[in-house]
Amino acid sequence: MYDYPEPIEKLIEAFAKLPGIGPKTAQRLAFYVLKSKNDYPEELGKAVLEIKQKIKLCQICGNYTDQDHCSICRSNTRNKEVICVVEDPKDVLALEKTNEYRGLYHVLHGAISPIDGIGPEQLMVRELLKRLETGEIKEIILATNSTIEGDTTSLYLAKLVSPLNIKVTRIAQGIPVGGDIDYADEITLSKAFIGRREISF
Repeated sequence: MYDYPEPIEKLIEAFAKLPGIGPKTAQRLAFYVLKSKNDYPEELGKAVLEIKQKIKLCQICGNYTDQDHCSICRSNTRNKEVICVVEDPKDVLALEKTNEYRGLYHVLHGAISPIDGIGPEQLMVRELLKRLETGEIKEIILATNSTIEGDTTSLYLAKLVSPLNIKVTRIAQGIPVGGDIDYADEITLSKAFIGRREISF
C-alpha cells in the first residue's frame, strides 16, 4: 500500500487535529501548502509560532491580548460600571460587532459541565468575583450560550452574585436554544442585549 512521504503525512495529521477538519480537508490543506509559493509555508509557520509566543490572557478580563491588558480594558471610553460575562473570547468579538454594548467584559473560558469534569474551579469565576469586590460594578450581564451548560453557568453566577447588591441580567433568548453566540448575527445579538432581563432570587 502506498503512503505519502513522512513530511506530508505529518502535515496531514497536524491539520486533521484542527476542529472541523476531516481527513480529506486535511489532505487538501497539506497539498495546498506543498504547492504554494515558497514564502507561504514560512509565513504560515511564523504566524502559528507568533500566536503561541505573543498571545496571552488579559490580566483583568481574560480576553486574548498581546499586552498585559486588552484594548477594551485599557479604553477610557467604556462604561466601567457594567461587565458582560461570556464563555469564550470569540463571543467578545461577536458582541462588539453589534455596536450595542459599551461596557467591559469577563471571559470565563468555558461553561460548567459536570459530564466533562468542568466546574466553577476550572473557569475564571474567582477572577470575576475579585473584580466585583471593588464596588465599582453596578450590573453584570450574563451572555453565556443558550445551551444547558450556558444556562447552568448563568444560574450559578446569578446565585453567587445576588448577595453583592449588583444587578444581574441575562441577555434575551433571541439566540436559538443550543446555539453559540459567535454564530448569531449582529441583529439577533443586538435585540438580545436590548431585551435582557434581570435575574433575582
